Amino acid sequence: TTNNYIIDPVGAMLSECELIKRKPFLVNELEPQYLLHDRRKVYEHLEKYGIPVPNYALVNREYPYQELDHFIEQEDFVEIHGKRFLKPFVEKPANGDDHRIMIYYPNSAGGGMKELFRKVGNRSSEFHPDVRRVRREGSYIYEEFMPTGGTDVKVYTVGPGYAHAEARKSPVVDGVVMRNPDGKEVRYPVLLTPMEKQMARDVCNAFRQMVCGFDLLRCDGRSYVCDVNGWSFVKNSYKYYDDAACIMRKIFLDAKAPHLSSTIPPTLPWKSKAPEGLTRQGSGIIGTFGQSEELRCVVVVIRHGDRTPKQKVKLKVTEEKLLNLMLKYNGGKPRAETKLKSAVQLQDLLDATRQLVPPTRSGQESDSDAEDLEHIEKLRQVKAVLEEGGHFSGIYRKVQLKPLKWIKVPEHNGDGEEDRPIEALMILKYGGVLTHAGRKQAEELGRFFRNNIYPGEGTGLLRLHSTYRHDLKIYSSDEGRVQMSAAAFAKGLLDLEGQLTPILVSLVSKDSSMLDGLEDASIEMDEAKARLHEIIISNAKAKNTNGSVEFPWMVDGAGLPPNASELLPKMATLTKQVTAQVKLLAEGEDEKLALTSSFSRYDQAKALGKTTIDAARIAAGLPCGSESFLLMFARWKKLERDLYNERKDRFDITQIPDVYDSCKYDLVHNAHLNLKGLEELYKVAQLLADGVIPNEYGINPKQKLKIGSKIARRLMGKVLIDLRNTREEAICVADPKFTEDEALFLPTKEVEHQQKIQVRNEDGRRSSTTSEKSMDQEDEDDRETKYRLDPKYANVKTPDRHVRTRLYFTSESHIHSLMNVLRYCNLDESLHGEDSLVCQSTLDRLHRTRELDYMSNIVLRMFENTEVPLEDEKRFRIEMTFSRGADLSPLEVLTHVSLFTIQKSLLASYSTHSRLLTERMVGPGQNQ
Repeated sequence: TTNNYIIDPVGAMLSECELIKRKPFLVNELEPQYLLHDRRKVYEHLEKYGIPVPNYALVNREYPYQELDHFIEQEDFVEIHGKRFLKPFVEKPANGDDHRIMIYYPNSAGGGMKELFRKVGNRSSEFHPDVRRVRREGSYIYEEFMPTGGTDVKVYTVGPGYAHAEARKSPVVDGVVMRNPDGKEVRYPVLLTPMEKQMARDVCNAFRQMVCGFDLLRCDGRSYVCDVNGWSFVKNSYKYYDDAACIMRKIFLDAKAPHLSSTIPPTLPWKSKAPEGLTRQGSGIIGTFGQSEELRCVVVVIRHGDRTPKQKVKLKVTEEKLLNLMLKYNGGKPRAETKLKSAVQLQDLLDATRQLVPPTRSGQESDSDAEDLEHIEKLRQVKAVLEEGGHFSGIYRKVQLKPLKWIKVPEHNGDGEEDRPIEALMILKYGGVLTHAGRKQAEELGRFFRNNIYPGEGTGLLRLHSTYRHDLKIYSSDEGRVQMSAAAFAKGLLDLEGQLTPILVSLVSKDSSMLDGLEDASIEMDEAKARLHEIIISNAKAKNTNGSVEFPWMVDGAGLPPNASELLPKMATLTKQVTAQVKLLAEGEDEKLALTSSFSRYDQAKALGKTTIDAARIAAGLPCGSESFLLMFARWKKLERDLYNERKDRFDITQIPDVYDSCKYDLVHNAHLNLKGLEELYKVAQLLADGVIPNEYGINPKQKLKIGSKIARRLMGKVLIDLRNTREEAICVADPKFTEDEALFLPTKEVEHQQKIQVRNEDGRRSSTTSEKSMDQEDEDDRETKYRLDPKYANVKTPDRHVRTRLYFTSESHIHSLMNVLRYCNLDESLHGEDSLVCQSTLDRLHRTRELDYMSNIVLRMFENTEVPLEDEKRFRIEMTFSRGADLSPLEVLTHVSLFTIQKSLLASYSTHSRLLTERMVGPGQNQ
């Protein structure tokens, strides 16, 4: 207290008489501060003033664990008054002083929960993989989780006309607090958009708080206020305090001594000038690129890491339990198919199959009931797949039930007849799971990129990223192995810690329409496979119809071994031999597992962050990972049956890649099983696969170009947009006439409205997306969250230096397709006579490069030569490099090193990026 006046803002006790007598000027009014202690009232107040907040709902409880009819919790969502929130969602206590905020993740990302809390040491959050149920001991706000690119924005107002914003690493990523040498959390000032400035003004006025801090979320080009803190100051910024002093002095004088306000200068007499060195000079890349070149953009298309073989089980079912299950989950529609992915659905299916499958094989079956035996074995296989793991994860297993036959039965009300399914086709897809080696590959490749692709010898990228001069976006297809590869890569690239699930949800955006699927080119691919089968089976010599022997890649079926038709029978024989051995291992497995129960369950979700070998399972003589001998036998038996049809005496060449895939997987991960003939089968399968796989995407260059253009059309369009936007942005910043709006004082509402219109009109032509959208949209890039360093407040020598990074994680098909377009784009009729992007020596090297292995990638880097005039076409240069990925030859390794070293050898070729594509100069007026 001072002279009996309590200056503590919360709980201040002033008599009305005293208040009238003193007439104090309130910087922050007292009454609205009580609102800040209740998050429900804060959100209500924000909405009242039209300030955007996340989509949310309230759960109010009068006492702990009160059951509420309007609150429903299921496996992957909560529903409040009919409003459903799918995981990931955020759970905030209604009490504003309780800082334990939870984020719940979906099973498709591995499940679990991340707890956010006030910083303790260098931690601000912890991940709990086993927590999946929400809290029920109090009242909570539930809201949508908003992916912000791993960054939070803190905004500090000083009156309604001033807002200072700082960005920091979000605690939802890995929970590690970045601190400077003084122990303070690392934050960097960023520029606010016109709309965000208006939000700052509105928050200040709505809560009647002159000096006020609030939290901002930027997601998909929009901003939302998620918390209001009230009285807050910036931690480390001399300029902020100088500005605040000037502003507060002006406010005080205007309120109490307006006659003096105009006589005092608006700035402080000791206010320092802007620090020197805030220029673009000195930021050139040292090395072969020259002092004057700066890296502007990195675009990478990457295949996922090492995975288990993809599997599929098909069987016709007539059992009433399974048919009823289909009706249960398709809304009782007898002719509608059903997809089962959630834990509840898969658990119901597992319960049904357990009742249908006998506990053990009797061993007394006769040949007459072979079909029944096969049906039971397939049900046993379904049961074994569903029993993998401590809990289900839809990212790895899914089941389809399609009705095939129906009969007419009386309706329940007796008024007529209705259809009743009596037979359905069950399709179970599983496997294709990222292995521990795959996670290690992706993380190590990310680390390699951090140390080699960006300037600064490893620390350069982290410095750029932490100072918000690195515009990073990561995209992934819908497949689990691809998503996890992207998360593991991000972990290595940004030097993150902890589990992959929070990294995946925070930093990786799914875009299945851009990075998934072959449907657009299915007809052409079927034609290519048919022609390929014809060439192999007929032993026809490839005819050079489009070129000479000087260019061997121009002939139909280039790369096929000349004795392919002779290798096929040998492959079938060796496959049969390996299958027989696995069958012996699978016999009596039920008894073996009973004796080794500690190895009978494999929790896939807990293994998401694992990068070590399953030493315990290997020591026990079990297959690596989650696969049982029963499933391993089913995998090889299917290959044996599908590769060669003895009754029709016909080979299916589309099975060659699958045989090669299984051989390679077992040689790397199950070498301890010592399967005889597996090495020889691998050699045969590799010879055939090296010829078959590239030709499945086109039998000759023109067909490769056609198929590649259809598969990778959206991806190529997005890459071109990335490069174009980078170039335009760099030109804009380098233009001497360019002056970015860095005004400290917010504009009036009328001026701001005009600015919004201008920004919308100017930016409407750009494009880029973070979800499934059409490439025809030209506003895509504006929907990507942007963070721009504020040079007036940043203690950074090169604040204008800005690098855009776009990472696209996809499957082998898109890598092949994109490579084919880059190699043969000049064969398109519209580009007749144009030179190839790829020089002849490189075309020859690519022709001899057969397999695009795990983590194979294509890298495009754009450089700007700052010493070349803006109008010169040589100001910008694009460099394209290619790596065939892990490029593992397990047989070569097996003769020298242990299994553990084999897993490390998958990383060996990452340093062999070779500049094999011709470099194109891209000028301001050129198409790319």
